Amino acid sequence: MKPAVTANQHTGCCAACAAQSGTGGPQAGKARPAGASLRFGSYALPLRRVIQFGAALLLWAAGFLLMERYPHASPASPQGPLQFLPLLPLLAAYALAGLPVLRNAFSNLRQGHGLDENFLMAIATLGAFGVGDWEEAVGVMIFYMIGELIQEAAVERSRASINALLALKPDTARIASGGGWIETAAGQVAPGTLTLVRPGERIPLDGVVTEGRGFLDTSMLSGESRPAACKAGDEVYSGTISLDGVLTIRTTKTADNSSAARIIALVESAREAKAKPERFITVFAKWYTPLVVGAAVLLGVLPPLFLPDARFADWIYRALILLVISCPCALVVSIPLGYFAGIGGLSRRGIMVKGAAHLDSLYKTRYVVFDKTGTLTEGKFALVKVEPAAVSERVLLETAVLAERESNHPIAKAICKGADERGVRVEGPLPAGLQYREIAGQGLELRGGGQTILVGNRRLLESQSVSVPGEALTEIPEAHTAVYLARSGVYCGRLLIGDALKPGAQEAVRRLQSLGVAETALFTGDAQAPAEAVARRLGITAVKAELMPQDKLRELETFCSQGITLFVGDGINDAPVLARSDVGIAMGSGADAAVEAADMIIMTDDPRRVPEAIERSRRTRRIVMGNVAFALAAKGLFILLAVMGAANMWIALIGDVGVALAAILNASRALR
Repeated sequence: MKPAVTANQHTGCCAACAAQSGTGGPQAGKARPAGASLRFGSYALPLRRVIQFGAALLLWAAGFLLMERYPHASPASPQGPLQFLPLLPLLAAYALAGLPVLRNAFSNLRQGHGLDENFLMAIATLGAFGVGDWEEAVGVMIFYMIGELIQEAAVERSRASINALLALKPDTARIASGGGWIETAAGQVAPGTLTLVRPGERIPLDGVVTEGRGFLDTSMLSGESRPAACKAGDEVYSGTISLDGVLTIRTTKTADNSSAARIIALVESAREAKAKPERFITVFAKWYTPLVVGAAVLLGVLPPLFLPDARFADWIYRALILLVISCPCALVVSIPLGYFAGIGGLSRRGIMVKGAAHLDSLYKTRYVVFDKTGTLTEGKFALVKVEPAAVSERVLLETAVLAERESNHPIAKAICKGADERGVRVEGPLPAGLQYREIAGQGLELRGGGQTILVGNRRLLESQSVSVPGEALTEIPEAHTAVYLARSGVYCGRLLIGDALKPGAQEAVRRLQSLGVAETALFTGDAQAPAEAVARRLGITAVKAELMPQDKLRELETFCSQGITLFVGDGINDAPVLARSDVGIAMGSGADAAVEAADMIIMTDDPRRVPEAIERSRRTRRIVMGNVAFALAAKGLFILLAVMGAANMWIALIGDVGVALAAILNASRALR
C-alpha cells in the first residue's frame, strides 16, 4: 500500500491506501460521495465491495468442489478436458477479486511506478496459476481483498473525526433584510451584519450575541462535551450549534476568517507535513520492492542451477511465496495511518495539529516555555488601584484614557473600563496636532501641543529619562501589573492592573513536570514582580520578564540549543517565537498572527491541553514504532520460512495480510 505522498505521485497499491494518503491537491479534505455501506460497530464497509467479495468467495468455493471431482493431475488424465472445468469458476473468482490489482499494476507500470504491491501480488498469483496452484492463487487474491476491505474501514474510521469537521462551516446564513430575514451564502456576509440562528442550527459566522440566550454545543470546535451558556454580549463562533435558543448575532468576521474556516484550513495543512517515520517509509518503499523482486528472481533461478536434485518448479514456487510475503503494506499503510489517527484523536479534544511532523517533534519535548497574559492568565484585566503622584486621581485617569482608548490591548481596555466605572470619560477625537505612537513591548506615546504623554512600563519612562520614585518601582502587589504615566517629562503616577490565573493552569504545569519535562519557563513583557508572582503560584522554575519580542526570541534560542522546546503563546508579539520554537502552540482565541505562526492550535484556550498533547503524541509514537518493529520482525520470520521451503501460499497470505491487519488495527488505537 502506498506511502503518504501526494495523490499525483502514486506509488501505492490499494484503495484503502489511496483513501488514506490523499494528502495533496485542491480536493484534499473534501468528503467523497458516500455510497451504500454495511456497518459493523464503528466500522463501515462499501456494500458494492462486500457483494463483489461474496460472489468471488462463492465462485472460489465452487472451484474447490469441482477440483475434488475433477483433479487436474495431467492433460493425459482419464478426465481429459474435464480436469480444466474447475478453472472456470476459479478464473471468474480471480477476475472479481484480482482485476483491480492487475489494473493498478498495469497502470503503475505505464506511469513508471511499477514495482509496488500491486505488481508483487499480480506476479505471485499469475505465477501460481502457471505452476498449477489455481486454488491457492485465487485464495491469496480473495483474502488480500478481505485485507483491503478491513483496511478501508480502519482508514475511514480514523478519517471520520477529521471529516466531521468539514460540516462545521455552514453554506448559508439568515441575515436581516427589510424588516425580515433572508437566507444568503455565508461567504457573502460582511462583518457587522445581523444574523439569526434558530435552535438546532449551526452558527454560520463568528460574532457577538445581541439578542437571545441559551446553550451551545461546542464539542466539534473545542472537544468539550458540556454545553456552553451564552447571552447578549457574549462572543460566539462559527460551527457551534444553538441547542435551545433563538440568537441574533452581529457578525465580526467573514466566512473565510471564521473559526470553522480556520479549523478546516488546519486540517488541510495537517495532511501535508510528514513525520520522520513517514518520510523513512517513503524512501524505504522506493528501494524495498525492487530489491524483493530481484531476490525472488535469484531465489527462483540460482538454486536449480547449482544444487543437485533442485527443481525449477519448486524454487519458482518459493520465489512466488516470497513475493506475497514481502508486500510492504504493514509498514506503508499503518505508519501514516497511526499519525493520521493521532491527529484525529487530538482534534476531538480541540487540539488542532498542522502536520504529523509536529506531532512527532512534540513527543521529544524537553522544555516548555509559556507566555503569561492570555496563555496562563485570563487576560481579563481589571483596574484595581490608582496611585497618583504629581496630579490628581482624576487627571491621572483622564491622561491614561486619552492615550489608551484607541488601543485594543487588554490592559488598555481594563484602564478605560476602570476609569468609566470611576466616572471618568474622555469623549471625542484626539486633540488636533496630537500624534499617537505605539512602542512594541513598552507602551504608548502621544506628542503634540508642546507636550509628551507616556503610558506604559518602567522601561518606557526610563528610555525618555523620566525619573520614577523608588517605591513605585519595587512595591508592586503580587500578580499585579503596573502601568506608569508621565507628562512632559514629569512622573504623574501609576495604575495597578490585576489578572487572574486561568482554570487549569496550575494542573497543566504540574502535569508537565510529571511527564519528565526538564524545565518550564515563563516569558513575558510584563514587569518582573507580577511575572515572578505568577510563576511562584504555578510552580514554574524560570522567569524572564520585561521582554521585547526580539528579547523573547533571543532567550528562546538558549532553550532550543539544549533540546526540543515547546512555546505556548497567544499574542502578536509571540508570533516570532512561535515560529522559531521546535513546536509552537497558540491559543485559539489569540491573535491571527500567532495562530498562523504556530504548529498547533488549542481551540479551548485550556492550558491543560498542552500536557495532554504531549501525552497523546508519545502514545502515538509508541504505537507507530511498535508497528515498525512488529512488521519488520514478522516479515523477516516469514521470509526465512519461504526461503527454507517451510511456507506455502496460505502462510504467505498470513505473512502479508495478517501482519498488515494487525498493524493497522493497532494504529487505529491512536484515535482513542
